[in-house]
Amino acid sequence: MAHVQDVAAYILSKLGSMTAMKLQKLCYYAYGYHLAWEERRLFPERFEAWANGPVSKDLYGKHRGRFQLNPGDITGDLSALDEGEQESIDLVLASYGQFGANQLSQMTHQEKPWVCARLRAGVAPMQRSDEPLLDSEIFEFFDAMLAARANGEEG
Repeated sequence: MAHVQDVAAYILSKLGSMTAMKLQKLCYYAYGYHLAWEERRLFPERFEAWANGPVSKDLYGKHRGRFQLNPGDITGDLSALDEGEQESIDLVLASYGQFGANQLSQMTHQEKPWVCARLRAGVAPMQRSDEPLLDSEIFEFFDAMLAARANGEEG
């Protein structure tokens, strides 16, 4: 199974330089859509409901203190991603890659997995939290997004 740093390295290799926050959000969207499409996790690492949206603490440990990341800054094994995983990531990058870090963060603040985790944690808007996002809620949200898109509705 691939790890979050493998996905992060793949994203950086595809899109080039970006902020650490944007990379975190793209990894989250890749994880969510892959979970809905394939009904399996993209990587074993979890996301937590941080103040600026979902964050993988494991990935954060790889870029802590860095604002901007370049290809090669996050070391990962691109060969750890199978064809279906790469396809999931590529589809997410085609849909979300043009958004900035703040746009992606604001989007996650409207979405059930992050909102529910923040409610469970009982924290104020900018307060720290390490509450995990639940796979069941991530799957439910992204599955509903896919169903809405398939029906021609806004997602």
